[in-house]
Amino acid sequence: MTKLPVQRVSLITLGVADLAVSRKFYGDLGWTPKDEVPGQVIFYQIHGAVLGLFGIEPLAEDQGRPEAKLGTGAMTLAQNFRNEAEVDEAYAHALAAGATALKAPEKVFWGGYSGYYADPDGHPWEVAFNPFWELDDDGIQTLPDEAPAA
Repeated sequence: MTKLPVQRVSLITLGVADLAVSRKFYGDLGWTPKDEVPGQVIFYQIHGAVLGLFGIEPLAEDQGRPEAKLGTGAMTLAQNFRNEAEVDEAYAHALAAGATALKAPEKVFWGGYSGYYADPDGHPWEVAFNPFWELDDDGIQTLPDEAPAA
């Protein structure tokens, strides 16, 4: 028997009310779709995974629960940046693309700097600088071998 990989997410799917509105929003952020089923789902290649935008009713149907009222906001998607200026730039760019401001970037209790915005369907995104974690040249986040001293 093959040992299956653990601690991995291959695909993140967000339910959206209007696929065209979401396509425009993510396009205005500079994202380019990689694949799609017209009118149903759009896929974006992200570092090491895929982000899907799926019409909310077809998503509930695909999950085998067509009568379910799918919601938003119980999780956060995040992008980490190399410094506070990049966080500010990403936050401003998202707002210019039509995001809703949730919390402007600021210094936070854990020693970093972060802010939050919501996409057109209310899915929260965090933009952050974590001085304890480094990003590689491609922006890929890897946790350090040892946690910082408390």
